[in-house]
Amino acid sequence: MNSSLTRRELLKGAVALSASCGWPSVVLYSASAGQDAEEKHRPPAKLEMLETKTISHQQHLYHGWPTVAQRRNGQLLLVYSGGREEHVCPFGRVEMMRSDDQGKTWGWPCVLMDTEIDDRDAGVLETVKGTILATTFTSLAYEAILGRAEPEASQGKSAWDSARLQRWQAAHRRLPAEQRKALLGQWMLRSTDGGATWSAPYRVPVNSPHGPFQLADGRLLYAGKELWHGDHRIGVCQSADDGQSWTWLAAIPTRPGDRHQDYHELHGVEAADGRLVVQLRNHNKANAGETLQTHSTDGGKTWAVPYSIGVWGLPSHLLRLKDDRLLMSYGHRRPPYGVQARVSYDHGATWSAPLVISGDGMGGDLGYPSTVQLADGSLLTIWYEVLKGNPRAVLRQARWKLL
Repeated sequence: MNSSLTRRELLKGAVALSASCGWPSVVLYSASAGQDAEEKHRPPAKLEMLETKTISHQQHLYHGWPTVAQRRNGQLLLVYSGGREEHVCPFGRVEMMRSDDQGKTWGWPCVLMDTEIDDRDAGVLETVKGTILATTFTSLAYEAILGRAEPEASQGKSAWDSARLQRWQAAHRRLPAEQRKALLGQWMLRSTDGGATWSAPYRVPVNSPHGPFQLADGRLLYAGKELWHGDHRIGVCQSADDGQSWTWLAAIPTRPGDRHQDYHELHGVEAADGRLVVQLRNHNKANAGETLQTHSTDGGKTWAVPYSIGVWGLPSHLLRLKDDRLLMSYGHRRPPYGVQARVSYDHGATWSAPLVISGDGMGGDLGYPSTVQLADGSLLTIWYEVLKGNPRAVLRQARWKLL
C-alpha cells in the first residue's frame, strides 16, 4: 500500500484566512547565511545515541502515529492507534501504555476509544492541573479500499484472501452508512484521576496528531484542522477550563499561491520569550514535503503567514527543553529514512542542521515522532515504523542526549 497517498486522502480539506503579524513572513532559517554573529559561532548541535529499541507488545498488529507525554510525577504516557491490520483499515482504536521507569519498560496497552470505524492519530497532554487529555480523529478512508476489493474479488482478480475480505466486510457492516458517517469527528477524552477513568469522547473544533499545548497564562491552545465539519479551517482554538470546552481563536493564513487544503498536521509550543511557534505539514508545490512554520506574538490572536524554515520532513512535534531551547522532531521519508531532530537557540527564529535519531528505515511508512526530556536531561523519542521482515508497523523508541 502507498501510505503517502492514503495519508493524503485522509487529510483533504481546510480553509485558513487571517492577517500576518510579528516576525516577517520570510524564510528565517539558513544553514549558512542570514544568522547573527552569535549563531554563526555557536557549535553545531550534536547527539549521543544511548539506546534504540522496539516497544510494541503486539507486533503482529499495526501501530501508528504515537504521542508520548511526561506527567509531573515522572510517569510516561504513550498513546497511539493500535489493533490495526494496515495503514488504513476499519480496525483502528486508541490505545495507551504507561512507563513508570522513564521508558525502560512499558505496561500492557489499555484501550481508550474503539468506535465502529477507524480511530487514528492519538495525542496526549497532562495539564498543569493534572488533567490528562487524549485526542484522536475518526475516519472512513478504508471504505474506498474495500470498495475496490469487493468487485475484484467477485471477478476472481483480488489479491485479498477470503478471510481478509470477510473481516473487513464484517467490521464495515457493524453500522449502516448514516451511522458510520455520524461517527466522523475530531475527538477528545479527559481524565482527572491520572488515567484510571476517562470521560466519554467529546467533539472538539480541530485535530492534529500530537494534540494541544499549554501556555504560561493557563490557557490550552490546540493548533489543528477542521477535518469533517464547518469550513475546514486551519487555525487555533483555545480552552480556558482545563480542556472541558473549546472555542475558535484564530485562523492561520495561507501563503500566496498555496491551497489551504494542502496544509495539515500542526503542533505548537510557547517559547521562553512568550512567542507562540506552530509548525505544519505542507503539500503545496512550493516547499512540498517540508515543515512550514508560523508564529504569534499576541497570545494566538493573529498569526504570521506560514514560511519555510528549510526543513524537509514532516510532521513535526515541538518541545521546549529545560534550558529553554526548542526541539523539533519529525519523520524523514526519503533516504536516510527515519527520524530527525533540530534545535533552536533563539525561540524558533532559526534551526540547527539535522540530527539523525534513526536513519535505517526501509521505506516511508514511518514517522510521527514526539519527544520528552527525562529527569536526567536525556531525551526520549518515540515513533512508528514498518521494519524489515514485518509488514505491520511497530512502535520504536530512542533515548539520546544533546551534546
